[in-house]
Amino acid sequence: MSKGKVYLVGAGPGDEKLITVKGLECIQQSDCIVYDRLINPSLLEYAPKNAERIYCGKLPGKHMLIQEEIHEILVQKALEGKIVTRLKGGDPGVFGRVGEEASILKQHGIPFEIVPGVTASVAAAEYAGIPLTHREYASSVALVTGHGCKENGPDHLNWRALSGIDTIAFYMGVGNLQNICRQLMQNGKAPGTPVAIIENGTTKVQRTISGTLDTISQLAASEKITNPAMIIVGEVVKVREQAMWFEDTLYKTKNNTNTQ
Repeated sequence: MSKGKVYLVGAGPGDEKLITVKGLECIQQSDCIVYDRLINPSLLEYAPKNAERIYCGKLPGKHMLIQEEIHEILVQKALEGKIVTRLKGGDPGVFGRVGEEASILKQHGIPFEIVPGVTASVAAAEYAGIPLTHREYASSVALVTGHGCKENGPDHLNWRALSGIDTIAFYMGVGNLQNICRQLMQNGKAPGTPVAIIENGTTKVQRTISGTLDTISQLAASEKITNPAMIIVGEVVKVREQAMWFEDTLYKTKNNTNTQ
């Protein structure tokens, strides 16, 4: 049997319409979909009815399938001659382990393509009315995983260098928010630096809270903010006051529904 092919596809954030045309085409032609927890499940409806669907979602500390098992599935299905779409939330190259999966496929001589997606930091921030760059406020951006920001865990971040970046976007960092804020302030960021946290970005239950480095931890605790959420640090957060649009739309839609 001839080898199949694997598409490593970024599904974009929560809003299903933010997937790319090419990403959607990959789903539509697939024999097998291997998908993550944070994809919009409605995207699976575009796959052929007889396509196999394999869930490999990961919660913090609770992995449905470990990464090595995912590698085995991709290789096995492709060697069976199937067209496989590995569907990842956001962009596959931004904390999506696409490099590891591509390397494994390459080792086995399996054809593959990497299909970019809209990454959560850009999408969630813009749906909250926050551009990551701005002529007046920010000409540099850093994307950081919050998993490595534990107070008593191994820390591989150069906090001093990071504190010099205009806009910092932390993925999945809510659990380590207090340490993130402390480290940034200890390494040069002003306590009054604006911070926004966008929970469930681009979905119908999106909500955003805003504060500063010295207040956001307490605000997040009182509002019971949980993952998935993006933390945006920098002066660009100020733009939200003029550019907020999505949550205004949600509020109006909810009010219209309640009055009917």
